[in-house]
Amino acid sequence: MKTAFWTSLLASMTLALAASKAPKPIVVSADGKGDFTTIQAAIDHVSQADSSGGERVIFIRNGRYPEKLFIDKRHFLTLRGESEKGVQIVCSQARDMWRCDHPDDNGAATLNVNAHDLRFERLTLINDYGFRAKGDTVIACTNESGGAAMAPRTDRFALPREAGETPGTKRVRKDGHQFAMRSFPGAIRLVFKNCTLRALGGDTVSPWDVVNGLYYFKDCTMEGAVDLYCPRGWAYAEGCRFICHNLNAAIWHDGSGAESARTVLKNCTFVGDDGFKLGRYHRDAQFYLIGCRFAQNMADADIYWVTGSPAPPKWGRRVYYYDCHRRGGDYAWHKDNLPIPARDITVAWTFEGKWHPRP
Repeated sequence: MKTAFWTSLLASMTLALAASKAPKPIVVSADGKGDFTTIQAAIDHVSQADSSGGERVIFIRNGRYPEKLFIDKRHFLTLRGESEKGVQIVCSQARDMWRCDHPDDNGAATLNVNAHDLRFERLTLINDYGFRAKGDTVIACTNESGGAAMAPRTDRFALPREAGETPGTKRVRKDGHQFAMRSFPGAIRLVFKNCTLRALGGDTVSPWDVVNGLYYFKDCTMEGAVDLYCPRGWAYAEGCRFICHNLNAAIWHDGSGAESARTVLKNCTFVGDDGFKLGRYHRDAQFYLIGCRFAQNMADADIYWVTGSPAPPKWGRRVYYYDCHRRGGDYAWHKDNLPIPARDITVAWTFEGKWHPRP
């Protein structure tokens, strides 16, 4: 008993000492009552002042922050909001417009991530381009498809050329790519907890490392159009709500980097426009849906392989369900078909022991 007491006391003292040495959170407040008035200024300060490592926390007070955020090479960072609904980070950016003037997607999202081991808690990230746009538009554009050479279009969201498009112009869709979050290769071990990510276009939530990607979402709301949640690599989403404004697909996965790559969705709900489909894939993928709930107006359509994709999946069809139900009556295709017991589909299993994110 005495040994246990002293062991417990020593552990408590160690934790207290570690806490006392940890840097205080940097406070962002739009009203000027914090350390910074913008989130990006706080991120830049942390990157410059403490680039050697060690977890840092940026605490964001309630307010509206009209910003586009870049996290580049500043790892082990937490952005924590005062409340999910109260902290709103908003920018208006169509990806197609961005790519007319830039060589890549870094800057095409509200949150652009080029770092690893990051946490985002109690935040709302909005790309409101589609909510504000009155319709599709044709713009001057010298890069990518629609440029001066009128190169063939390879983007899966691109529309056929129509009247009004000429060499050097490009048609931008109201519901085209609109990232609320876009990460890049090397940006792995990302956690989103109690966050809302909204757009009215495709690929709202885009974790983008197909080889090493590790992503964890808990109690989040994600809203968008086609493929609004499209992780690469390994992803786990629990207790999340998906709102789909497109009839083609709500979720998507690219698991082509490894045979074991997978996306797990546990106790999630799906709602959307009348006739929205649950999901699709263009490359090798592996879906596990456990205890999910579907709106009555969801289409009678299983997660499907997109005909005409570049190459057939080399590991075959891997779409699994357990205890999933639709309001108004189940469809036959989402009956239980797991290849392993449901109890074994855990966070640790999903990430194959490579990562144990804090809940």
